[in-house]
Amino acid sequence: MATAPESLAPALPGTPLVKGAGRKSLLQRMVSNRRTSIAGAFLLLVAVVAVFAPLIAPYDYRDIVGKPLTPGGPLGIDDFGRDVLSRLLIGLRTSLGVALSAVLVAGVIGVVLGLVAGYVGRWVSTIIMRGIDVLLSFPPIVLAIAVVAILGPALVNVVLVIGVLYIPRFTRIVYSQVLSIRSMEYVEASEIMGTKPADILVKTILPNVAAPIIVQLSLSVSFAIQMEAGLSFLGLGAQPPLPSLGTMVGAGRDFLEVQPTLLIYPSVLIILVVLALNVFGDGMRDLLDPRHRT
Repeated sequence: MATAPESLAPALPGTPLVKGAGRKSLLQRMVSNRRTSIAGAFLLLVAVVAVFAPLIAPYDYRDIVGKPLTPGGPLGIDDFGRDVLSRLLIGLRTSLGVALSAVLVAGVIGVVLGLVAGYVGRWVSTIIMRGIDVLLSFPPIVLAIAVVAILGPALVNVVLVIGVLYIPRFTRIVYSQVLSIRSMEYVEASEIMGTKPADILVKTILPNVAAPIIVQLSLSVSFAIQMEAGLSFLGLGAQPPLPSLGTMVGAGRDFLEVQPTLLIYPSVLIILVVLALNVFGDGMRDLLDPRHRT
């Protein structure tokens, strides 16, 4: 008995219809996207530099190494005689540390609130989402300035304030995603099998809303860096002698005519990091979208 040609034979479940036509992995698609791969490589470099900043910096950021406002050192000397490059590296470490810590706080709390509000529904959803709406009604930077001014200028307070302000971003995204999938067959099957609600949220629903969470994480870090820089610029963030990119911008504005590089270097670094995070976040959003997978 003749068999059907290979091209007409039904494909086995889980095998591609065309030989070698399986979906590319996320890493392969990321590498093939030039903008996303360049932004990712730059961010990886920034992360490595920030982690090893104390080892890379030529001097301690508190050391007086030359005459104030002179061209000495790789990037010059600031108004106190400290090495600008060393302070720039430590400032990058400080700003990234604050931003990542704040986004971690916002992400954990926001994801939990979104999962609970979307899955449980009823009065629980109403209380959580109305609270989120109240938080969104305040201008973020104004609220942050007011709260930090009351609590006192400290990095811990900045982390907590920024973290609380960005909770609504994660809550609303997760909430909308959970609403769209909680009635799916695999969720209902888990419920029928008697799976605990906590296990359903963590093992069944959370993996299916991970993609938008990852994208929001990268975008929120860029906003958090800007927020930290603004608060530090106003003297409400890192306190001397500890540098951050925002405090360096604030200190450099007084010497714009004498030594403009004191303002330019940290400003350009903020712009580059924020731009790379936005480009990387946009690229990840496209790469994680099932409609764009090949």
